[in-house]
Amino acid sequence: MDIPVRTTLRAFSFAAVVLAMSGCAFAPGGHMDYEAEVAPLTDQVEVTPITPGLISNYRARPAQTAPAPPELVDDIKQYVYRVGGGDILAINLSTPLDLAQESGVQRQTVEALTYIVQPDGTLFYPYVGRINIRDMTVDEVRAALVAGLSRYITEPQVNVSVAQFRSKRVYLSGAVTEPGFVPVTDVPLTLIDAISASGGVTALANTHNITLTRDGQQEHLSLYQLLQQGDMRQNRLLKDGDVINVPVAEDQNVFVLGQVLKPGNMPVGNERLSLTDALSRAGGVDEDRANPSGVFVVRENSPESDKLATVFILDISDATSLMLGARFPLQPRDVVYVTAAPVSRWNRVLSQLLPSVTSTGAFVSVIDDIED
Repeated sequence: MDIPVRTTLRAFSFAAVVLAMSGCAFAPGGHMDYEAEVAPLTDQVEVTPITPGLISNYRARPAQTAPAPPELVDDIKQYVYRVGGGDILAINLSTPLDLAQESGVQRQTVEALTYIVQPDGTLFYPYVGRINIRDMTVDEVRAALVAGLSRYITEPQVNVSVAQFRSKRVYLSGAVTEPGFVPVTDVPLTLIDAISASGGVTALANTHNITLTRDGQQEHLSLYQLLQQGDMRQNRLLKDGDVINVPVAEDQNVFVLGQVLKPGNMPVGNERLSLTDALSRAGGVDEDRANPSGVFVVRENSPESDKLATVFILDISDATSLMLGARFPLQPRDVVYVTAAPVSRWNRVLSQLLPSVTSTGAFVSVIDDIED
């Protein structure tokens, strides 16, 4: 099965799953028929208890602050601009063109004139004719002009610079202040530079998952880690034709269901919540109905995974376990579920509810139906 079909089936199955979960959450008593025959839970999900060991693994991860990789540093140091069609060059010649090689007239400075590079990469210059300078550096253009002028002028002194950079650009779209093109110039243009040139991101931007498209290939980067945590590994040297999209944070939600006082969709924007944060914002657990041994976090796996989801389980019957929850980071579109059933029975219920986790749209649709 190809990835698009598989993704569609996963989303469809999860819509049914969330409806079942939501029905359990909002129905009186929150109980289900546990006698139905179900597939083994391990066939569909990975079950991981939230333990001090798991939290230690999170805390032991390398600090987000990191220097730029050597490859990026080298690329920036070695960067050189190459001329293309549409660029406007300023060319200055220190000796008049009509002096023959044998003339002996004293050199004179001629004011720089501008010349447009044609779309095919050629440039016409008097006495030199039409030459192809596509992808040349300004030094290489200068050398080509000197070679052509040397037939008429002794040691011609030529200076070349780019007056206007018009041949190369990158495009920024989405939640930036000024979407549009940013020119690539003789100064290396990095991701940070391009975002700054566009006026920065808007308040609605999802900075955790921006997309850089280059030559048809997409790369997902975290502007949040780059700007807020100093992780320079997220920076990139941009090239002509790159497209940067900053999505809106509309899908940055955590869903809290089950035996909590305020179940529902919890927008988090670019903020990253812990499990304890989410429970607190949902009004806390319903102490009269919740079973503290069953706090679940259902997290969708990637389409390439052989498991549809990972289910993290936290037992908060000991209140000190909330400290573990405070150190367990949630991800966008996580589903937090507090069950009324003992965890030993809930494992069987969970296997009925899976195999999928919802897309944001499917989940919101289910919530709307319930509230109506």
